[in-house]
Amino acid sequence: MKKYILSIDQGTSSTKTIIFDESGNAVAKGHADLQTNYFDNGFVEQAPEGIYQNVLESIFLCIQDFLSKGFSIENIISVGISNQRETFILWDKAGKPLTPAVVWACKRSIEICQKLKGKNQEPFIKERTGLIIDPYFSATKLLWLLENDADLKMKLDNGEVFFGTVDCWLLWKMTNGQSFKTDFTNAHRTLLFNIHTLTWDKEILQLWGLEKLNLPEVCASSSDFGFWVLDLSNLDSIHFPKSKIPIQAMIGDSHAATFGEGCFEQGTAKVTMGTGSSIMMNIGDKPVLSNNGMLTTICWSTENRIDFAFEGAIVACGSTIEWVKNELGFFKEVAETEAMALSVSDNAGVYLIPAFSGLGAPHWQMNRRASIEGMTFGTSKNHIVRAALESIPYQIKDVINAMQNDMDSKLKSISVNGGLTRNQFVIRFLVDLLGLPLKKQQNPDVSALGAAYLAGLKSGIYESISQLKMLNQAKTEEILPDLGNHLVKKGYEGWIQKIQN
Repeated sequence: MKKYILSIDQGTSSTKTIIFDESGNAVAKGHADLQTNYFDNGFVEQAPEGIYQNVLESIFLCIQDFLSKGFSIENIISVGISNQRETFILWDKAGKPLTPAVVWACKRSIEICQKLKGKNQEPFIKERTGLIIDPYFSATKLLWLLENDADLKMKLDNGEVFFGTVDCWLLWKMTNGQSFKTDFTNAHRTLLFNIHTLTWDKEILQLWGLEKLNLPEVCASSSDFGFWVLDLSNLDSIHFPKSKIPIQAMIGDSHAATFGEGCFEQGTAKVTMGTGSSIMMNIGDKPVLSNNGMLTTICWSTENRIDFAFEGAIVACGSTIEWVKNELGFFKEVAETEAMALSVSDNAGVYLIPAFSGLGAPHWQMNRRASIEGMTFGTSKNHIVRAALESIPYQIKDVINAMQNDMDSKLKSISVNGGLTRNQFVIRFLVDLLGLPLKKQQNPDVSALGAAYLAGLKSGIYESISQLKMLNQAKTEEILPDLGNHLVKKGYEGWIQKIQN
């Protein structure tokens, strides 16, 4: 009997559900867009029940696709979940949400973060969690809710508030409240989890008055999380008895992508090039605190192994190219930028510093503003487009350099994914600038693949990480650098001068 894994990739703007076979091939897919509410004051929220219904819609579309191809639902033996990180939900014992879901991008806790830093709490928090005090992480926004909702604060004091990231909420709903668990990667991104003891940090909870918050049991990413009773009554004209399927993986999406890309060893890294860019490098089985602007995070885990990572976030990646398109009007389709950049021999000294919302890792110049520098009367729109594209590899190089300095060792390999990997100018420039082979997978849905791999390890579909490594090698294209390309190195020297000004 062939065996399949159903993998749910719950993101900020949509949910994708993909069913993978024993070889890691996607055989069926479902996709459903998710409503996110953005407010003028920087608040970003979603409806908790809306998230769950969105996931169900995606699952049902995927299963319809699976059944239409002649497959049997009885052969789905495991479920994996990857999810948007830091977004959290509060609910009561009956499973009723107490507030909207507060999304990772929400900025409501800026003033609270400033107060906590003013009390000199950041060194303590960084030492315990490997993270910094920032609105990005869940706990600071939870503190805002408690400060601004007296009824919620009273419920907390009475021990009536349940807290969970999106994976935990989905698990609670899918198991009808029978399972209240999360994994190490999601727990860690709350700012309440001790990266050294791998437990909720009692001193942080006490410091912030959260001792009576109901927190989930924390497990390895590849574990038995509970059983999902699959009810197919929403599928028209399909009659099938209810199925009980084990949920055997939960992991944050960027971590899932790192696992899906095969970052199984110290010194292996992945770069996701989307609206922003997430760069994660496996640093081995012990946490190392960064002196160069990196976050220390939990990379992924199985029940007998846990790996840690450095993470660097670039604020503007694809969004820079969208800004040039929408505001400068230099092209109609992003696909045109490749030819425009190649139409000029170099950037002619023009640099676009994409600090539209400040510069992220490793610079953390959050008050800096974007600029285009080095222009003359000879500057054309093609030079500016090229400068915009070049800013992406330059920022990635900055992060990789910082990671290597923290590790005092060189990168072994790097994998790339995301929409901008289709731009051959960016990929060629990046590989030559880094001077390392780039690995690019055939499967673009690497977060879903990572969750499926982890579920497959627990269910026995996959025997070992060594087997997964072999599967990835068979599906990966390797792009080799031109070590004689001095133009990219000269360009990077100019970038460093501009950033340091």
